[in-house]
Amino acid sequence: MKAQRVLSVFLILTSSLSGFQDTFILAFFGNIYMNELTVIGRLDEDVILPSSFESGSEVIIHWKYQDRYSVHSYFKGSDHLGNQDPRYANRTSLFYNEIQNGNASLLFRRLSLLDEGIYTCYVGTKIQSITNKVVLKVGVFLTPVMKYEKKNTNSFLICSVLSVYPRPVITWKMDNTPIPENNMEETGSLGSFSINSILDVTGSHSSYECTIKNSLLSQTWTGRWTMKDGLHKTQSENVSLSCQLVNDYFSPNQDFKVTWSRVENGTFSVLACYLSSSQNTTINEPRFSWNKELINQGDFSMNLMHLHLSDSGEYLCDISSDEYTLLTIHTVHVESSQETASCDKGLQILVYCLILAVPVALLISAAIWIYRVKHCRERDPVCADGRATNASGNENESMPLSECPASTGNETGQDRDNS
Repeated sequence: MKAQRVLSVFLILTSSLSGFQDTFILAFFGNIYMNELTVIGRLDEDVILPSSFESGSEVIIHWKYQDRYSVHSYFKGSDHLGNQDPRYANRTSLFYNEIQNGNASLLFRRLSLLDEGIYTCYVGTKIQSITNKVVLKVGVFLTPVMKYEKKNTNSFLICSVLSVYPRPVITWKMDNTPIPENNMEETGSLGSFSINSILDVTGSHSSYECTIKNSLLSQTWTGRWTMKDGLHKTQSENVSLSCQLVNDYFSPNQDFKVTWSRVENGTFSVLACYLSSSQNTTINEPRFSWNKELINQGDFSMNLMHLHLSDSGEYLCDISSDEYTLLTIHTVHVESSQETASCDKGLQILVYCLILAVPVALLISAAIWIYRVKHCRERDPVCADGRATNASGNENESMPLSECPASTGNETGQDRDNS
């Protein structure tokens, strides 16, 4: 940036640091330039705070935070960190091979949100002294995603970001028309935020888009959700469900992940997964198949073979990267085939016949029993009367029907003589 002010001074710089009681006097009539730069860093990453000067001998460099806390000190050709504030320990270093060329920039490692603020760099040589100011801002935009959830009969879309700073701007669109969000859940008052933006899409077949923007990092993430028309299939058929990359969202060199899931009772069963970085494919459902040639063209349509009645339901394709998430929902209805229906009908008839056969068999058995009893009585009066009188006039007890003797038609000689 341009110099903000120029001062003509006679400078005497005295430095007393740990382990040293040396006094460095830089006497000259010259200019002190104070430049102010703004640097944006990311949480947990490294950043360089720039500072340059006109090269000279006997270089002294002091970096300070808010002009109070010692961040890094260098003189007499080496670091002197005895007065360094503990929060910067093992996190700062200079570009030592470049100092002689006028580079006093500071490498700042593993940024935290507490590192935000104003840093000043004092540089002095035999011929010049200069002060540069750097305003450090730290942002975070970690793991934005779009999720599809089922709760009982209700369906929801959730745009969420695990950690973001400063507070982002979230917008929703339905069929490319801006709409208000239904519900916002936010946690975190100090430091980064965790945000869930929830939209009820129960019964809707529109397309939805959610955008989360971090203005500090100039980073925007977009999630899109599309519900496809329902498919009606019969048992034992195959089904193909479409899912493709959108070139407007995914660049050729961008890493992404593709996941196919079955949505059932509010839970997600992963059928298959693909990682672009390794081109590794994992398939958990034996009846699932992908076409490798189509995958190379960005087409991740799924083939599910030999459908069962239990395959009816929703199937979700999720294509996600650091910048985009594309969700595609398919609803499949599997019905019984005619052959299966005929077999089922035949089986029902058979069961019905078996149920009727039991009483019919009992009726037939009863009819036979009645016929035998009637026939027996017609051929034997004793059976007919149920009681007989012998020649002496004594009565005999009637015999059971089952024990009624059968007449053979042959009579013995003794019987004839007695008669």
